[in-house]
Amino acid sequence: MTTKNAYWFLFYNDDLLIKEEQGITTILTTSDLTTVQLQPTNAQCIGKLHEMECYVATLDSESIPVGFSFKKIRQLYGNMEEECFWFACRAFHITNWMRTSKFCGCCGSTMTVSTDELAMKCVQCGHIVYPRISPAIIVAVIKDNQILLARSNRFPPNRYSVIAGFVEPGESLEDCVQRELKEEVGVEVHSISYFGNQPWPFPDSLMIAFTAQCSTEEITIDNQEIVDAGWFSAHNLPDIPDKLSVARKLIDWFVENHQHNPA
Repeated sequence: MTTKNAYWFLFYNDDLLIKEEQGITTILTTSDLTTVQLQPTNAQCIGKLHEMECYVATLDSESIPVGFSFKKIRQLYGNMEEECFWFACRAFHITNWMRTSKFCGCCGSTMTVSTDELAMKCVQCGHIVYPRISPAIIVAVIKDNQILLARSNRFPPNRYSVIAGFVEPGESLEDCVQRELKEEVGVEVHSISYFGNQPWPFPDSLMIAFTAQCSTEEITIDNQEIVDAGWFSAHNLPDIPDKLSVARKLIDWFVENHQHNPA
């Protein structure tokens, strides 16, 4: 363990160990680890935050001292500094990758954490594996001052959002937008425009957001991933995702630009 003061993102399964003092949630530092005598394993440096090095590591036990607690990453949104929250998301992404990369895909031998870079290296054949990032598109489709929202079978009851899907090999982002919309809701679009992007470490996505104009009228849901879909004005939105996600940013963009227009 480093002797310098650093931030430590310590996970037990999918839960992050945090410290709560006077209603303020913070990430542990090296001095905290010394005080409570925690022994993290599989430590990996993942960059710097506020000029301090950051490490992600795992704990073998969920037994912790008073004043500390385990939290799901999403529970921390809005309860800590935003820059720190997104670094916690980065740590969550990396710890999941490390957990699923214990064995070499080439020879089956054990993988170890590289000391030279953010990577796992096979002790037998030297094969190197870098963190997995899965690109996915997410798109706000607009028609006559309405936005296309759909409900996935994975969503909480009555929750609707914009369409999203993973990019396939050999596919451009724009091609993926067209394919996902055609497959899931049966619509075609034009005027596809880049909106923004967001790391989404649940478990390893990079969401690339677009807006588009609809070219067709009828919605035909696939009844597999999508169980319902419809057109909504800025004045009659259903239950939508919270402000953590780029999905919500797309919907907020729609509302801001269409709230004064008739449905």
